[in-house]
Amino acid sequence: MKGLKKLFVLSMAVASTTMLPLLAMAKDIVILHTNDIHCGVEDNLGMAKLSQLKKDLSADNHVILVDAGDAIQGTPLGKMSNGTAIVDIMNAVGYDFCIPGNHEFDFSMDNFLNNIVPRQKAGYYSANFTDLRTNKPVLPAYKIIEAEGKKIAFVGVTTPSTIVSSTPSFFQGSNGEYIYGFAEDEKGKAVAKVTQKAIDEARKKGADYVILVTHMGMNGSQERYQSEMLIENTKNVDAVLDGHSHERIPSWLIINKKDKRVVLGQTGTKLKSIGKLTITEDDNMQYELVTKIDKADPVVQNVINNVKAPYEKILAQPIGESMVVICHDDPKTGERMVRKQENSLGNLVADAFRTVMGADIGIVNGGGLRKDIPAGIFNYNNILQSMPFGNMVSTVEATGQQILDLLEMASSKVPGESGAFMSVSGMSYTIDTSIPSSVKLDPKGMFEGVEGPYRVTNVMVNGEPLDLNKKYIVAGPGYTLKEGGDGMNMLTKGKLLKDASISESDAVIEYIQNYHDGKIPADYANPYGEGRITIK
Repeated sequence: MKGLKKLFVLSMAVASTTMLPLLAMAKDIVILHTNDIHCGVEDNLGMAKLSQLKKDLSADNHVILVDAGDAIQGTPLGKMSNGTAIVDIMNAVGYDFCIPGNHEFDFSMDNFLNNIVPRQKAGYYSANFTDLRTNKPVLPAYKIIEAEGKKIAFVGVTTPSTIVSSTPSFFQGSNGEYIYGFAEDEKGKAVAKVTQKAIDEARKKGADYVILVTHMGMNGSQERYQSEMLIENTKNVDAVLDGHSHERIPSWLIINKKDKRVVLGQTGTKLKSIGKLTITEDDNMQYELVTKIDKADPVVQNVINNVKAPYEKILAQPIGESMVVICHDDPKTGERMVRKQENSLGNLVADAFRTVMGADIGIVNGGGLRKDIPAGIFNYNNILQSMPFGNMVSTVEATGQQILDLLEMASSKVPGESGAFMSVSGMSYTIDTSIPSSVKLDPKGMFEGVEGPYRVTNVMVNGEPLDLNKKYIVAGPGYTLKEGGDGMNMLTKGKLLKDASISESDAVIEYIQNYHDGKIPADYANPYGEGRITIK
């Protein structure tokens, strides 16, 4: 039934441009939408062009600008400023409404609440972000903006998977108990319920339109928390401006709880496009993606230049030379490899962790790697672009069984993507995709066990079969080993040997400079690795 429903939805989306015509009027209401900027203020269309688009459209329309999360993290500029530099640029562009994505919390809860929230002039909103100690919302659920005699309510929703896709300890108290939550549950009903409450409140306050601004996602997101599921379990919503899964969705129509059609759009990532939702005088609504903007706003470009200036000398420092491109993306297709298959960047980083930390095994999660390292002379900026999160490297003593469970969960979505996918050093393994994943998760998305046969087989550690009872020293991001990030909590049960000894970027720099005389060797020439991971 669900498959048939989705086919209907997609077929309706094809016809949407004729069913929902854009009619001329003196002042249309135009809602511009960004998501998953990830600090890419000068990537693709860029913030200066976005600002110019906003100004140009404002001549004939009432323009509102909203962001659906994951803006402040993703490049060295975000990391070195703890996100504040990105907020300053967003303020210059003139946002009206923002929500936190899972990565708004990457620089700690304290940083988000005390630095980012007060700094953002548009304000942050989330209907499902709750302080569990008081059962009260941390942020306002919605904001009503009046435009052309209409009241438009924007309701924020942050994915409940934030608990595991950011650093879990940031949402915990001193005893490890969760003190913040995002309405996590086993079926995704809780987040729909709290969202509906906000929708109903906004309608009671006279909202003519209700727009959900969500960081939920579609493909690659936990199914129970996908934006489509949220629409299907709510009512009285006119449109959903989404983020999180980095997809470009140029206006789907999804059927809601009352069999009404709801517009759903998403813009991709790093300003590859800008969402544009137009509401006409006679209540017609159309969503489209803007993919070309000719001019840039010189005022905002000047702000960007000034914000970047204090960091440029540090980032330009040369680190070494690479004989080859170290690949995050597939050179044949341009698609990222690090979340679904072996790749040269993952191999290099895992090798660095294992070697520098003196471990048996090195691991790194694909979600922690973000960009190729270029061939030739490369600098600090290149390293931080590849590993922008600022995680620390730790070592733990783990059993073979715990390591097998780690690989099983990391491989659960192959051939699809997962930020938990593991590149490895000192070991190899096979993923049998003919075996369905039977990984069981708790309501927060944490690993509970494997209920059927393992799809990960033939695990070898330094040439020997993995011994489930033996203990191994594993080096990797504290995000995985200590925090259980991405729900990978199995190694948190191991004995912590070295806690946050060195940052990820410094470990890679040390590996290149001290173990390879400042040159990344041609050993990493194959973008697809050396046969450490076999997928069949």
